[in-house]
Amino acid sequence: ALLGARFNRDCTVLALGGGVVGDMAGFAAASFQRGVDFVQVPTTLLSQVDSSVGGKTGINHPLGKNMIGAFKQPHVVMADMAQLDTLPDRELSAGLAEIIKYALLGDIEFLSWLEMHMPRLVARDAVLLAEAVYRSCLHKAKIVAADEHEHGDRALLNLGHTFGHAIESYLGYGEWLHGEAVAAGMVMAADLSHRMGWLSHADVERVRRILQQANLPVTCPDIPVEKFLALMAQDKKVLAGQLRLILLKQLGQAVITRDVEIEQIKQTILACQQQQNQEQLR
Repeated sequence: ALLGARFNRDCTVLALGGGVVGDMAGFAAASFQRGVDFVQVPTTLLSQVDSSVGGKTGINHPLGKNMIGAFKQPHVVMADMAQLDTLPDRELSAGLAEIIKYALLGDIEFLSWLEMHMPRLVARDAVLLAEAVYRSCLHKAKIVAADEHEHGDRALLNLGHTFGHAIESYLGYGEWLHGEAVAAGMVMAADLSHRMGWLSHADVERVRRILQQANLPVTCPDIPVEKFLALMAQDKKVLAGQLRLILLKQLGQAVITRDVEIEQIKQTILACQQQQNQEQLR
């Protein structure tokens, strides 16, 4: 479209929309004439707190999520909070998943704040939502500034994502919203962290409870275990043939680890699926 309209290198691509629009527009801006200016105007809660900040752009492929893309920093990100007034409830909850992620990976005080205010956040309290967006962006910007191209600690931002991406890939992109898949993935990461001896059962229940308060899924779809593992193995966080998982040493402290036995991952997948079956029986 840019070529057809005879745009040139001095144009600016403006992304007005959610995470998918921002990712596609950013990838186009990164690729067109080897890079043109780019501005993000995120209109969903998830894109305001996560995908619009940090410079990752990309498109999905049937073999994996966001496998084709580029790093492209926007010149500015403008989050207009009034846009959230028109957001469907399900989309709002998907954004809350990423906000909860920031608390789990690096800010236990923020987690307590979210637990206290979650009913009002779900009810779209404008002041509280603005505070949550601001604090989330601060968390992400700090991590990205230290590791823009994800050679190290930026991978911590993918808490719950390796499990979540497998769910999205299996079900087909769009069947579950990204935040919904991440929510289930964070429960699975917490469960696996418990099996590693890091989190208590009460910690896992605390993670599950706050996600439920945000009206997010906390169980896993019925995906064959071997297929689930194969989809996880296609994740971008696989390095030198080894699967790197983001787990929790404690609530508020995430770590990148490769020292997880496949059998433990299988147990986590099966446990999450059994929880799904039990809830369906109720």
